[in-house]
Amino acid sequence: MLNYCKTCILPNTRPNINFDKKGICDACNNKKKNIDWSVRRESFLKKVRNFKNSDNSYDCIIPVSGGKDSTWQVMVALKHGLRPLCITWRNPDRTKIGQHNLDNLINLGVDHIDFTINPKILKYFTKKAFIKMGNPGLPMHMAIHALAQKFAYKFGCKLIIWGENSADEYGSNSKKLKNHKMVKGWLKEFGVTNGTIASNWYDNVLNKKNMESFTYLGESKLKKIESIFLGYYFKWDPKKIYKIVLKKNFQVLKTPKVGIYNYADIDDNFLITIHHWIKLFKFGITREWDNYSIEIRNKRISRDRVIALLKKNGISEPKKEIKLFCKYLDISENQFHNICNKLRNKKIWSKQKNNSWKIKNFLIEGFSWK
Repeated sequence: MLNYCKTCILPNTRPNINFDKKGICDACNNKKKNIDWSVRRESFLKKVRNFKNSDNSYDCIIPVSGGKDSTWQVMVALKHGLRPLCITWRNPDRTKIGQHNLDNLINLGVDHIDFTINPKILKYFTKKAFIKMGNPGLPMHMAIHALAQKFAYKFGCKLIIWGENSADEYGSNSKKLKNHKMVKGWLKEFGVTNGTIASNWYDNVLNKKNMESFTYLGESKLKKIESIFLGYYFKWDPKKIYKIVLKKNFQVLKTPKVGIYNYADIDDNFLITIHHWIKLFKFGITREWDNYSIEIRNKRISRDRVIALLKKNGISEPKKEIKLFCKYLDISENQFHNICNKLRNKKIWSKQKNNSWKIKNFLIEGFSWK
């Protein structure tokens, strides 16, 4: 049975989400906690003092895309006297605005590595992850974490700074994962890798050598490095963060690329859009559902208003991005749609007499399925 949170609009199909007896998801319950952010900030300052390198080398690694969150992470690090080395996993089709915002981030005053993975290996891995698990973003997420670990170890950095903790923002029943640290279990549950590691993907093309950029550090080396979530120490709110980075020449789109924010998911031309689009088939949600739920929790819009907007706007297929994605992977659009249909969660989707599909027990009554 498909159930929806009584506070926001997220369903029980979203990975790692849990509902209490009142039907409220743990992501919404997390926002009800009374947190003394001044105490959290003090604990961050203490951590900064402990992790500063006395030899003037890098104090920390910050994985960045140039987006609003990574720009904010760098601003906070610099404000508190840290000297970060910023690392970027270069996506296969960076947008012009994405390049501008990345350059803008670097010009805040940091050293930066723009890391390009062998494009043949990346394309092959992305295609395999899409076909096998419906997760074209899997190689991206695996590489981002692996590269951050390896550069931290290489440059003697004992600290990696990430943004928000998705276990807090989108739900988890594990107290251990709702914390300031990124632990091993977090990568398995929230690393967006379907619980896999690089070696799980070895075949006659992918091997230990050419998958080095996707391979996590060994436990003995990783123990020397602490990964923390900045959102634990400073309140994470996408709209407030956007207003902060806007003062630093951060650029946005005229209209949202995916979801409801015109300042998020704007770094690449197709990959992140397809990543979010496939959620519709697997979980019955689109990026709008995540974004609107954040807005509801921050009391900027009512749940009833959100439902009315979703009913009015319907669901729009990202046709342009699908074409670009298919061209990138050298597959036809028919192949793409066939793969998506195979990914369709039959527990929530039902096929109609006219061969169209609709979600059973859908949140919105009278929704127009096209």
